[in-house]
Amino acid sequence: MKNTFFRLVALVMMVAFAASCTSKYPGFKKADSGLYYKLYKVGKDTVKPKVRYWISMNYRLIVKTKGKDSTFIDSRKNKQGPLRMQIPPSDYKGDIYEGMRMLAAGDSGEFIVNVDSLFKKTFRQPSRPKYIDSNSNARFSIQMVTVDSPEALQNKEKEILNKFIADNKITVAPTPSGLYYIEEVAGKGIKIDTGCQVIYNVKISMIDGRQVYGQDSLKFVYGKRQDMSGFLEGIKMMKKGGKARLLLPSQLAFGERGYREIPPYTSIIYDVKVLDVKSKAEYDKILAAEKKKQDAEKKKKDAMKAAAKKAEPGLLQKYLRDNKITTKPTESGLYYIEKVKGTGPQIQSGNKVSVQYTGTLLNGKKFDSSRDRGKPFDVEVGKGNVIKGWDEGLLHMRKGGRATLICPSSIAYGEQEMGTIPPYSTLVFDIEVVDVK
Repeated sequence: MKNTFFRLVALVMMVAFAASCTSKYPGFKKADSGLYYKLYKVGKDTVKPKVRYWISMNYRLIVKTKGKDSTFIDSRKNKQGPLRMQIPPSDYKGDIYEGMRMLAAGDSGEFIVNVDSLFKKTFRQPSRPKYIDSNSNARFSIQMVTVDSPEALQNKEKEILNKFIADNKITVAPTPSGLYYIEEVAGKGIKIDTGCQVIYNVKISMIDGRQVYGQDSLKFVYGKRQDMSGFLEGIKMMKKGGKARLLLPSQLAFGERGYREIPPYTSIIYDVKVLDVKSKAEYDKILAAEKKKQDAEKKKKDAMKAAAKKAEPGLLQKYLRDNKITTKPTESGLYYIEKVKGTGPQIQSGNKVSVQYTGTLLNGKKFDSSRDRGKPFDVEVGKGNVIKGWDEGLLHMRKGGRATLICPSSIAYGEQEMGTIPPYSTLVFDIEVVDVK
């Protein structure tokens, strides 16, 4: 009997030793899902997160680049503190969310997942970054800071809200939706309704006093903009000159998701002053007047464009005569006038070139110059990154060459107005090729 017991113990020890020797990642355990994990129990809390629970954590993600470990993300360098997020359902068996669900507040752990699955399925990227080794593994080091269920956060919100109401001696009853409407100054005039334009000042704060937004003279048309239901309900109760405080429980504000620095399940305060209210009829008149003005401006611009389009050929011919230019245009309309012949191979489509240039209108007005900036302009030829006249003209040049390109609007900016360049402008460029790669 004694010998049988020792043989059994020896067999168990041999199996355990063999398992440790053949483990793909020494010190890590493998879950049935395939996730490799190593846990360090530090916290006293035993509540572990489930799907839809909110957590905050510090974490570091290590990936392999050229066979060496490299830190891809380190949340501890984030000045805003630990990452806060809601646990989603797993994207696949053995993903990092499964690892997160193993940790209670105060616990730490290390987890190993496939890097391609991480980027494609969890990070929702088309593929992993090219500098990260393919089919390698990513290692997460996670320190769980807090774990909160939705129910716990809702209860906490109620406690904080009730305390705020008591401390501030708020006696108004909430509306059926839960909004606390606290009028400070009664307004006068028409009732805000669908189609009214409202102009107002607003300050948004959490009930601990931290302001998260503030803006004066905002405008919106009631009924035409999606907004928090609590704000829309409250402002509809106001009139011109009115001032009120709107206390919104989270279900009337940012809800279970929160927003930026506003945590989930957080009550917020809107301090609102209505500066003006225009009725739907008044606002429709304003819109009609604005449209009439815009239509007149468009008509004027269209007339100017038509005149510029008609005048361009004559202005171009006058420029050519005045400057005694006899060069014939290419099929596209480009006038290529070589000043200095360059050396080396002729530029090809796909070459990367550095050029110094000055651009002027036909009247001599300069609109751009790399020389004034003291730095050459780099461009890949034939890729459509510059006007058509440039892509064509550079193909005639070599390194060290200098030329004038006269580009009619059809191979420049056409009917577009580009800063100080009017529509239908022929452009003149003095170009020098500094380098070709």
